[in-house]
Amino acid sequence: MTTAVSPVAATDLRQRLAIPGDRLDELNALLLDPNAGIVNDLLEIVARYGTPDEINRRAREAGQLPALLARVSETQPGFLADLDWLAEQRDRGAFVGIADFRRSVLGDRADTMEFRTTAPVTLEISACQYFPWVIAAARRTIEQRSLMPGRWIRVRKMREQELDGDLPAMAAAMQIIGASVVETLDTKGTDGSNVHLDGPATITGYFGGVGQPNDHPLLWVDEFLHFYTEYGVRQVLNLNPGTVLIGYMLYRLGVDIEFKISVFMGNDNPYAGLWTLLAARLFAREDGSTPLAGFNWSNSVDNQTLEIAAEVRRALGLEDAVRFEHHITETQKSIVRQPYDRRAELVELCDHVPNVSAKHEGGDPAVDAARPHPSDILDYFRDKAEVIASGDWDALEDDFMDKLDATNHTARDLTEAGLSFVAAQHLHH
Repeated sequence: MTTAVSPVAATDLRQRLAIPGDRLDELNALLLDPNAGIVNDLLEIVARYGTPDEINRRAREAGQLPALLARVSETQPGFLADLDWLAEQRDRGAFVGIADFRRSVLGDRADTMEFRTTAPVTLEISACQYFPWVIAAARRTIEQRSLMPGRWIRVRKMREQELDGDLPAMAAAMQIIGASVVETLDTKGTDGSNVHLDGPATITGYFGGVGQPNDHPLLWVDEFLHFYTEYGVRQVLNLNPGTVLIGYMLYRLGVDIEFKISVFMGNDNPYAGLWTLLAARLFAREDGSTPLAGFNWSNSVDNQTLEIAAEVRRALGLEDAVRFEHHITETQKSIVRQPYDRRAELVELCDHVPNVSAKHEGGDPAVDAARPHPSDILDYFRDKAEVIASGDWDALEDDFMDKLDATNHTARDLTEAGLSFVAAQHLHH
């Protein structure tokens, strides 16, 4: 039984939560202390790449489409024909427009129905491990008059895709189709940083001991700056309180990093969300901008948690800046209890909560479960050579195509409800 609290008592209690201004002075004193090793170590790494302005200039140049295509020609020239084809299909209007997609779902009702366009849901797919899958997805969407997502997540090993040309090809493709892309750095905890992990058999230790101990946040920054300045990779996945904080610090220094926080971070209640958003606001730049582009909530959250967190996000001035990325489907194996399908909740939520993305990490459960090789989160950590040698390449592509179908299923449900979405903007909008 809850005991009622009088208004006077409640006001007194609430006042105790106020944080004295001198606490911020103490934090600034630490950050500005020339002997603070925790700051000096970060500054030393940044200095290796130049000033923040120089770093950002190199990243802008490296991320231009001609520069990316030149990189592709050096490492995987066969991909150039695919990229040219993709641009040609875009330019000739081969992809379905939003109005025609709505008609395919609603029929004549689409011409008279009013859609809520002020807060579109971003269609998100994860994980697109290999560039050829983008081309396969494009061919499928042209044929089926369906949609390419507006946001793509990748968890493939960075050094591996750098060597085989996948990295610049993927970045170029995303520019061509008009979608955002997130890369996952190799310094993510499954790289040997946690000495007690030894493959999938010990993966639960990843959650107990995490995977970026000791000096790995600094290695993470070094790795980010390499791919930022060499390929223009700007937005990366983030999964540890240390690397999240150091990402905020890097942004305050002037480096234009962006990141999203992984589901593995464990934001599973409104207070965890408050903690995440407080830090984003605390380390925002003077213009109010933050490197936190979005964060995945835990698979266990309900709509009430997202509604309360949305109030916090709005109060802190972050509603437009920080996207709530919500898993609608998940891989069939190794992460959640199946069947997992959150579409009905998404439709209910996005009627009034803005800036949400619908993330599809698996196919529709009934389809995915029936596959000879159902989608598995552990497949993300496999070497490409091993995938090919095992004979699983086609199966993994099938799994990805199931995710694409699931994304379109969500788009249809949103359309039925009179809600709007963000697909690849250069193709459909």
